[in-house]
Order: sequence, then structure tokens, then C-alpha cells
Amino acid sequence: MSRMKKLKASMTQFPDVEAPSMWLLALEHRALWEFWAGVASFKPLQLVAPRGDGHPVLVIPGLGAADSSTALLRQFLDGLGYVTYPWGLGRNKGMKEESAQMMQERLKLIFDEHGQKVSIIGQSLGGVFARELGRFCPDMVRQVITLGSPFTGHPLASTGTHLYEWLSGDRFEDLDFNQHLEMRVKPPVPTTSIYSKLDGVVAWECSIEEGQPEGESINLRGNSHIGMGSSPNALYLIADRLAQPENDWKPFEAKGVARLFYGSQDHVPKERRQHARA
Repeated sequence: MSRMKKLKASMTQFPDVEAPSMWLLALEHRALWEFWAGVASFKPLQLVAPRGDGHPVLVIPGLGAADSSTALLRQFLDGLGYVTYPWGLGRNKGMKEESAQMMQERLKLIFDEHGQKVSIIGQSLGGVFARELGRFCPDMVRQVITLGSPFTGHPLASTGTHLYEWLSGDRFEDLDFNQHLEMRVKPPVPTTSIYSKLDGVVAWECSIEEGQPEGESINLRGNSHIGMGSSPNALYLIADRLAQPENDWKPFEAKGVARLFYGSQDHVPKERRQHARA
């Protein structure tokens, strides 16, 4: 048994969630097509997506990525009337105390500059940062949107564990996983978790906001992990969530043809859905 499998088996305080298969990881190359689809549909999407109200939006990249990875998303949102900000801390190298402190300082600067709450979008590990900002600084946060972010389930249910160790310089055996238990607590602000059941990096079960007021989980059907911040259906969904009036948040409901792309109940077991309809 490998070192990572032994460690995972010893962490009995977490549910036993399997990492995505190597087959799903191999399919992550489709993120390139999702990106170019987002580029090709950029202008038409801006014409049909709901306009923004000008409030500030902070966008945090995923593990191993820098602000260049969120440029398309930020440009799209700028065109809808928002004022977007990159995280400005270079490459995301993991959950570091100093990074968390700098993120709180950056959030305060943006909040003070605009005099209004900031929406925060985080991709993958960036979404964990976003949730923590919403948890510790709720007076400055309007809402949190995460994209394929592992905030529940099992901390090692990912095909990116070795990448995390390499970038962060930390060994999982040396980490305090009680911190991960604390991260499961939903921020006291509206929270949208966007996930994909075909995610090849993070097990989708680790991205489910279950049974919480002002919280929702939406399946971006068919999407890759890497392409969640640039595909056309992701861009439109993010714009829809951001456009809600402050203090009047409502969960997303896919209607008509949108049901082909989004599933707001896909994480709920079939028998529970049938019982709810009865």
C-alpha cells in the first residue's frame, strides 16, 4: 500500500471518499476545448448574461495557478459591469498562514475602496480560501462562489495530493487536519458550490454544501475541473449568481434547456428526490 493510501486509511475522522479515477484525470485535457469555447462565445454570452450592479469581485486561482488562469473570467465579469480584482499573491502554493493573512488585508482594502461588500470567487483550492474569508470576515463579504473546491468529504480524495506537497513544501503527515474539519463550516454568507461529477482532480463529493440555509451545490454537467472557470456554461452560471440583489439571495433553478447544463439536485440521492416530490 502506498504512503498516501496508508495515511488516507488512518484518517477515520473523515468519510471514505475515493479520489477521481485515472480515466477522469486523463479526460482533463478537455479543459483546453472548454477554454476556447469560452473565448469563442465571450461576446454572445455577455449579451445574454444578466448585467452586474458594479460591486467588487475578488477572484482567487487554484492550486499551482496564478492570476493569469482567471483572466478570462475576470474580463468577462468586467464587461458585465463588475469591478474585478486578482488575488495578487503569485502562484497559489497551498494553505499558508501568511497567505491567509494577506488575503484578509487585500479584502479589507477592496472593501474600504468601494464602501460595499465584496463577492469572492475561488477555483479549486482558491475556493477554500474564499470560504475562509467569508467565514472570518462576513461583514465584508457579499457572497462566495467556489468552483470544484474541496471543502468537505476527505482531504485526500484528490488526484492532486502529490502536486500539493511539491508546491507547498508540506508533507500531509505533518499537517493538522483538525483545521480541515473547521473548514467544513459554511460561511455565514450566501454560498454557491459549483462542481462537476466528471471532475478529474477533486472528488465531487468533496464539494457539496449540504442542507444549509443560503447554500447550494450545482453540478456543471460534463465539465472538467480545470475548465470550470472558463467554459461558457460556467461563465453564464457565475454571472447569474453574482447578479442577485444584495440581501435577496435565492437558490439557482435551472429551467428549460438550462437543465441540460446544470443540476441543482444531482448530488441528492435519487430516493430522497423521489420522497421530496411525493
